[in-house]
Amino acid sequence: MSEINRIKNDTQGKYNGNETEYILQVLDSENLDRKKDPFVNRLEQKYAEVFQTKYAIAHNSCTSALHTCLVAAGVKPGDEVISPGHTVIMNSFVTLYMNAIPVYVDIDPNTFNMNPDDLERKITDKTKAIQVVHMHGNPADMIPIMKIAKKYDIPVIEDCAQCVLGYVDGKLVGTFGDMACWSFETKKHLSTGEGGMVTTNNKEYGTIIRKTGGLGYKTLEAGQSLRQLLPSDFQNPNYKRHDTLGWNYRMNELSAAVGLAQLERAEFLVNRRQKIAKMYDEVFEKYNFTTPQKVLDGHINTYWTYTIKYEKDWFELYDKVKEAGGDGFYGGLSVPYQEPIMSSYEYRGKCLTAEKTQPKMMQFKANYRNLNEAEKNIKILDKVLKQTGECNE
Repeated sequence: MSEINRIKNDTQGKYNGNETEYILQVLDSENLDRKKDPFVNRLEQKYAEVFQTKYAIAHNSCTSALHTCLVAAGVKPGDEVISPGHTVIMNSFVTLYMNAIPVYVDIDPNTFNMNPDDLERKITDKTKAIQVVHMHGNPADMIPIMKIAKKYDIPVIEDCAQCVLGYVDGKLVGTFGDMACWSFETKKHLSTGEGGMVTTNNKEYGTIIRKTGGLGYKTLEAGQSLRQLLPSDFQNPNYKRHDTLGWNYRMNELSAAVGLAQLERAEFLVNRRQKIAKMYDEVFEKYNFTTPQKVLDGHINTYWTYTIKYEKDWFELYDKVKEAGGDGFYGGLSVPYQEPIMSSYEYRGKCLTAEKTQPKMMQFKANYRNLNEAEKNIKILDKVLKQTGECNE
């Protein structure tokens, strides 16, 4: 059996859908149908359909997607942009790109997501945008967060990089805020190697995002991604192309082809992570020194990672699991303002709960390509935990 057929016949694999077929179509220079309907356009249309939004705008990364959203929100130098005290550094970076000031909201010690009570305390008359992050695949508490944002008329950007097909009270994550961003980095639910997406129902935001990420071409619109379909006078030496300051954040055709094939299998890929999470549930519920990330009532977690708080020696458990032949695991991301780079910039908002919780976090792999492999490693983890402390069984 050829390698391509082996991959396609492996139902547990991640790239065993139409990825190979679509990539070959991109590489076929004589494929006129593909030129008329590029994969970037097809991915955007399908993404808008799946995530129930008017506009989907492909990017080359989620970081660039977050950046264009801040431009659309009208962030100016000296403005403040809110993000949680437990998230990736990129939320801070894009704020600094805008010469704005990062403001950090503390987290709920159980959900590890933004605490709505602290959010309202951190809002000032300089607050221009709120970035809400659904950490580890666990939806943030969007109902009170959106209520606060609407009270102060502040646009909300949902960072869904780690949460695909998550729900809050039956409503898709990514459909609460004014804009939402997604990541297709290699370890995410949907992977193109690198890539990102913005969704929005606001045509004005969408057009700004499209132009900002598309080198400021004046013909671009929220729902129009076809770079090939420019007006005939584009070849005229007197034609003026750009009316917006923009960056080249566009997604390429190869990435879009892979992304479309991944999107076609999104439910399967997410469901597999959720099955693996149930295996972890069965282990961690037995030990009173492990506390899994809390999923609020009515919320559906998509488990980018399975994350817990561990009340004993983090490093000792890590070493023992590795010695027993199990996979390693990751610590929680540093509180953003504790990263060395942030000492060079102005920021606001201490997050004492995040500082206390982060050193106890353990992130366990949920993206095993094979359920048997997941079960094998989780059994090793369970065995080591039994040796480490008292079991409730």
